[in-house]
Amino acid sequence: MFLPAILNNCTRKYYLGEIEMNPVVKGFFDPDTWTVTYVVYEKVGSPCIIIDSVLSYDPKSGRTHTKMADEVIEFIKKNDLKTEWILETHAHADHVTAAPYLKLKLGGKVAIGDHISVVQGVFKGIFNLENTFPTDGSQFDRLLKDGEEIHFGNLSLKAMFVPGHTPACMAYQVGDAIFVGDTMFMPDVGTARCDFPGGDAHVLYQSMKKILSFPPQTRLFMCHDYPPNGRPVNFETTVAEERKSNIHMHDGISEEQFIEMRTKRDATLEMPVLILPAIQVNIRAGEFPPKEANGIAYLKIPVNAL
Repeated sequence: MFLPAILNNCTRKYYLGEIEMNPVVKGFFDPDTWTVTYVVYEKVGSPCIIIDSVLSYDPKSGRTHTKMADEVIEFIKKNDLKTEWILETHAHADHVTAAPYLKLKLGGKVAIGDHISVVQGVFKGIFNLENTFPTDGSQFDRLLKDGEEIHFGNLSLKAMFVPGHTPACMAYQVGDAIFVGDTMFMPDVGTARCDFPGGDAHVLYQSMKKILSFPPQTRLFMCHDYPPNGRPVNFETTVAEERKSNIHMHDGISEEQFIEMRTKRDATLEMPVLILPAIQVNIRAGEFPPKEANGIAYLKIPVNAL
């Protein structure tokens, strides 16, 4: 027997007593970094999670501001939501996370995939960080393993290990929605680069195949959008649309074809504007380096290292 019901934009499907609940998803697009922050929840007044937040950072002055994060806070308070988790899909190279600021204002715990320790180890060497900097992920409140689930209210999130763009990337499934991080983008944009330390086009291909094996109607939410040809910003698509139309990864593209394309394309790309400050902060769960004797925190610029 099948009985559908709609409750505050969440769909409950009843199959032999089991309940699958699909979330409400609110995206906040940051035009400065082309990044999307998501608030995921059941209904007004329910627990929520935040995925891939943004702290605005001006590389010219070294100053930060919280405009994007404050928009998220305003939405959460207006809808009487309770923040339980602040999640990162990976240690981003193109924006600084606002996780500590959001945690201070809203509460919740900060989580990332458990392979972040690999990334920390690599960049501790590149930036010659202080000897006391731990590379075990202990800066985060929780490290999520592949397949691990966390719950917030009546919703649950399942962590999916999807490396390739970086060796520590995670996607997060909540009901019929998957937050894919930087594995892939909208169909007319393609897929993530694989030339950062630890990146691997072969591994990314396998990770995307994992995501694209979900049912065709599965909603996919991008971490970024870089709209070509003047189209409006969009950051939601489906497995069916990606398999049909993704310019790098549609059905019929072999692993060999993908690796060849990705390798050639990556060789032409410049480094992201914020990679040097962003990585240093993001591997610390959003905290800046310890302040020095004059009370100021400093970020390092390694010369000819990347």
